[in-house]
Amino acid sequence: MSFVFDLAHKHGLPADRFAITTDACRAYLSRGWPQGLDDEMRAAMRPLESRGGRRFGDPQNPLLLSVRSGAPVSMPGMMDTILNVGLNDETERGLAAASGDAAFAKDCHRRLVDMFTKTVGSSAVPPDPWRQLREGVEAVFSSWKSERARAYRSREGIPDDLGTAVTVQAMVFGNLGVDSASGVLFTRNPATGEPGVYGDVLFSSQGEDVVAGGHQTEPLDAREQRLPEVARELRQHAASLERHYTDLCDIEFTVERGKLWLLQVRVGKRSPRAALRIAVDMAEEADFPLSRADAVKRVAALLEHPPMVSAGTARDALAIETGLGASPGVATGEIATSPEGAVAAAEAGRPVILVRSETSPDDVRGLARAAGVLTSRGGLASHAAVVARGWGIPAVVGTEGLRVDDGWIDVGGHVLKEGELITIDGGTGEIFVGPVADDSTVAPEAAILLGWAQELGIETGADGDERASPTETPGTASLDDVIRDLLIKGTASPDALAPGNLAHRGLIELHDGSYRLTMEGKKKGRELLAEDQARWGEARAQAALDGFHALDLRMKDAVTAWQLRDHGGTQALNDHSDTAYDADVLRRIAEVHEDVVEWMSSMPEAPRRLGRYLERLARALASARGGDHRFVASPRVDSYHGVWFELHEELILLAGRTRGEEAAAGRA
Repeated sequence: MSFVFDLAHKHGLPADRFAITTDACRAYLSRGWPQGLDDEMRAAMRPLESRGGRRFGDPQNPLLLSVRSGAPVSMPGMMDTILNVGLNDETERGLAAASGDAAFAKDCHRRLVDMFTKTVGSSAVPPDPWRQLREGVEAVFSSWKSERARAYRSREGIPDDLGTAVTVQAMVFGNLGVDSASGVLFTRNPATGEPGVYGDVLFSSQGEDVVAGGHQTEPLDAREQRLPEVARELRQHAASLERHYTDLCDIEFTVERGKLWLLQVRVGKRSPRAALRIAVDMAEEADFPLSRADAVKRVAALLEHPPMVSAGTARDALAIETGLGASPGVATGEIATSPEGAVAAAEAGRPVILVRSETSPDDVRGLARAAGVLTSRGGLASHAAVVARGWGIPAVVGTEGLRVDDGWIDVGGHVLKEGELITIDGGTGEIFVGPVADDSTVAPEAAILLGWAQELGIETGADGDERASPTETPGTASLDDVIRDLLIKGTASPDALAPGNLAHRGLIELHDGSYRLTMEGKKKGRELLAEDQARWGEARAQAALDGFHALDLRMKDAVTAWQLRDHGGTQALNDHSDTAYDADVLRRIAEVHEDVVEWMSSMPEAPRRLGRYLERLARALASARGGDHRFVASPRVDSYHGVWFELHEELILLAGRTRGEEAAAGRA
């Protein structure tokens, strides 16, 4: 099996690289370093050396490499990268002589030491360039199993068994003088969808300086002024790539002494509002290869609960500070200055704003649970901005008047402690103390797309859009939990379940487009249920179900209030135009959540798997209070009401009762 293929100059783009496949990653993670991979890398290196006129490890004129991930599904910032691979004391001197800049060579060597020791986990960088390359590739492979990557895949519903490719590129240097730079370009505004290139650039820098968020970047206009020819060439490539992908593109680039190099391109993360506008604009563009039907299908899930945009009305509250609006939407929550604090608040059912100096991939657990994100540093292409937009989380970045410390923040001269409430507007970049009324209205592009859907006979609200958050599915749980979940739910869609091991054991079958338990699977499920019943005890299980009844009544009342409103003594559908009313219903659900957490904590002997429901309920509540109202009761996501129903069903089964019996007794 071949593990390496050449990517040089694909589509005529300025790039020089080869890739190590996901097959190699999976082989490495299961059996160790693949046999023959070293030879394949050496063979792939020769064309890079020939085209660039430099040799890897040559002390006179060294070729340096970047080693970066290439996962099949975009996971921005989650995987490891190492730059300047191939430097040691000898090659540093060679780089200094070849470039005519000893300070530049020293800076590159420093960067290698910092990144290599942190990423590989070694105390020093091995002097042998080939050893550096191998250990760098191993580090990227291993980062597939890192906690942050696992958390991101869980949030995005990305299968754990894909593995990552590794892209090995000839280094180009954005830190080689005033006519050198690194940057990130989006082919359209990923926050609003507005046409025109958009992004950040940082002169005399390397790429990690831009995306890590630790530096204040400049807008792309600065590149237009200082390097107009580069700007023109980059716009041309951006237009070509957008048409090739038929979508918004996220492009990382470097300019080395006035020459443009493209490092990476992928379909870009965007906010829900931007997704709608981009779909409309591309379909309306006469010669763009996206039809109206494809545009509607691309954003179908968003149209069930269209995103909100600011109505532009004046607010009573005054902003205490303003940063860069990086991901639109208004979010109110308590301050958390660490990802651990954000997770703890979310699990307790309280919406939270994660406030950091800058976010890193290690913050992904907190980002995944936050209602909003606020940073003091970083630009519109920083890690915080990109991930927040992809997840539809309001974000304000680059807030110069913000200082973040352990347990407190100083924003606009206001010192606030962790746990106090703030509001952020990811569209305007404004920050407020306490809750602020949201004056948003439904995005106007939603009406256009719904009209197209009606004309074309396309059903909206379907799964699959980038905004749709993944549910917790049997595919992400243990084998026993898979069987229990299917016993409770009855079915699971094909994209929600990786059926290989179950089908092999004859435990599930495909029926009418969904997976369900076979007779053998149901038997196994009943055996597992009986084990839980025996450990907990029938009397305690029945007492728990009886205690749940009062909570269930309150939950049903709250969900009914969410769906229906009283208008002059008659019930009518809630159109969600009254934000104060909706906020009050969400407050009621949050109060029920606090009580169900307390109720669960009073039963330490209960089966441990019941704790999974609390985690899912907390995630749903945080998402709903963060502005995604599907997570109240929509069956298309892991909504609060949907998870609550499953919890109730499992309690009924554990108590040895049926839902019919409970309904007859007035308890279901």
